[in-house]
Amino acid sequence: MDFRIGTGFDAHKFVPNRPLILGGVNIPHEKGLLGHSDADALSHAISDAILGAAALGDMGQYFPDTDLKWKDADSHDLLSECVHMIKAKGWVIGNVDATLICQKPKLAPFVKSMIRKLSETLEVDESCVSVKAKTTEGMGYEGREEGLSAQAIVLLKKI
Repeated sequence: MDFRIGTGFDAHKFVPNRPLILGGVNIPHEKGLLGHSDADALSHAISDAILGAAALGDMGQYFPDTDLKWKDADSHDLLSECVHMIKAKGWVIGNVDATLICQKPKLAPFVKSMIRKLSETLEVDESCVSVKAKTTEGMGYEGREEGLSAQAIVLLKKI
């Protein structure tokens, strides 16, 4: 098989006194995301999609929240490690399509920066990375501004 597809999902709760980092980009907001690492839900969803496509499990197997080594880790370092893992198995990223779901802050002004940063980490051209930002029209935990979620799908190609 020359291609494989994986999906990823992540969600984090908003809390005060934390930076909001999505796709490796610091987003100005009065709250950030609670997590063991920097809680970059977008990078986490993409990491899980990559690992899933390669049948390598999920982030929790490699970067458990019980290990102090990963406390406040930069999620782009973890994403980069996932890219190295799949390359070692003979795969490269074909493309990534991701969606951020959050009522506030408005993320559209930051999407191009996220794509730029993600494409560097994923070692692909920017044209291979899509990031979309959606709201839930006030419904659910995202709509109540309690947190946000991210979904991703990744296509891997055999080297």
